[in-house]
Amino acid sequence: MKITETSIRDAYRIHPELHPDRRGRFHEAFRAGELSAAIGYPFVVGQANYSVSVKNTLRGIHGTTLPPGQAKLVTCVRGAVMDVAVDLRVGSPTFGAYEVTYQDEDSGVAVYLADGLGHAFLALTDDACMNYLCSEEYVPGTMIMVDPLDPDIGIPWNLTDPPVMSDKDAGGLSLKDAASSGLLPTYDECLAHYAALRAASPS
Repeated sequence: MKITETSIRDAYRIHPELHPDRRGRFHEAFRAGELSAAIGYPFVVGQANYSVSVKNTLRGIHGTTLPPGQAKLVTCVRGAVMDVAVDLRVGSPTFGAYEVTYQDEDSGVAVYLADGLGHAFLALTDDACMNYLCSEEYVPGTMIMVDPLDPDIGIPWNLTDPPVMSDKDAGGLSLKDAASSGLLPTYDECLAHYAALRAASPS
């Protein structure tokens, strides 16, 4: 697999090597050693989630407070989505910036998002299924919800109809309000967190 860092530091795009034959296709979606080497510390899976969405569903922008944090490896395993990583780390050189990745079941492309980064996606097909491998178990009350339609972020969703959203997502804070409320982690806090993960890893 090919792992490359995106324009947002600590967000990575993973392109697997596909092996088609007369039976269908096979690919390795995740190797702990390769991903951990790329990000600089071990990625340990603490929880796995799936979401299934109708076309034009918009989920996110979701982040997690630090602590506990929750890094994610997200993959579209059925259908197609427009996947977006957003830097929610206050003080980061790319704070508020986004990176778009088109994911679908045929490509197997995945995105890794470190603690402090937000995630959102738009379902481009009906029955779009996303798999999330998370570094930590979900802790109620730690989710951060930022408005995916915030004009200050300016994600080009190219919507032709109002998106299907949960009440919580529709009521997400603007990036400015989320930052001023103290909900968002700082860049320095995240860097210290990554350093602690590196220090705790076996040599």
